[in-house]
Amino acid sequence: MKSRVTHLCLRYEAPTIALALLLYAAWAALVYWHAALPGPLLFALGGCLVQLHSSLQHEAIHALRHIPKPLRRALVWPPLSLWLPFRLYHDSHSAHHVNFHLTHPEKDTESVYHSASAWQAYGRLRRAVLAANQTLAFRLVVGPWLYLAKFLRSEVSRLMSGDFSHAWIWVAHAAGILPILGYITVISGMRLSDYLLYFVYPGMMLGALRSFTEHRWDDSPHERVAIVESNALFGLLYLYNNLHHVHHRSPTMPWYLLPGHFRRNRAAVLAANGNFYYRGYAQILQRYLIRPVFRPIHPHW
Repeated sequence: MKSRVTHLCLRYEAPTIALALLLYAAWAALVYWHAALPGPLLFALGGCLVQLHSSLQHEAIHALRHIPKPLRRALVWPPLSLWLPFRLYHDSHSAHHVNFHLTHPEKDTESVYHSASAWQAYGRLRRAVLAANQTLAFRLVVGPWLYLAKFLRSEVSRLMSGDFSHAWIWVAHAAGILPILGYITVISGMRLSDYLLYFVYPGMMLGALRSFTEHRWDDSPHERVAIVESNALFGLLYLYNNLHHVHHRSPTMPWYLLPGHFRRNRAAVLAANGNFYYRGYAQILQRYLIRPVFRPIHPHW
């Protein structure tokens, strides 16, 4: 009987569902009692919760396959980050998982590389900003706003060109934001500017840390994807997406199975990705805080 219950829990990914429910409860409590916490602690906890929600959205894109798609999307749909509609994230990230296109400046939706021709067309200031964005310090502090500006510019350009294909996505997103904002500002008495500062911004910073050196160009697609063997805190925060090569090889594997799979197959995984490996985020911080991780001009395209 016990084994059957365990099997059903794993089949329907009960750990993920339980984590989602705990996350929403923790978020609601933190927002409601925000005034009781000092700013630095609120900044750290708020950022962790928003990043964890982003990780759960990522999980819903790939896993939870035994749950009907509408329920899977509903579980992670509430826009705690306010700015990114889940449907747009879903479509963009799914395109990123064409491994052969990884790092391609035009085909990989998450690439930070630029083609040589595009780079030459940029102004001097833009090239300087993009080069600085290859350092971890700049990526964490300024990078979230660069990404947000690029995303919004793309959506506005789409609308101005007469393409209304995303219009209903934004309508649905606005409908989801309204109750979130009502809870934040009316029920909890928190200023919107404080929520942006203590929840949204640090959440984006943590996302920028995770993705900072996930991918690099290599002739082999498998050697373009890193492994960051971090501690349990960052593992949970990113739902072990820091073991990124394992995720790209087995994208539907639930988050709680990734570390065990890596431990059992460590040598094979590191051989497959060309030992594109970091001991943890402290090592990345030490290496690339003020030194570029790579040149933003793609060496191949």
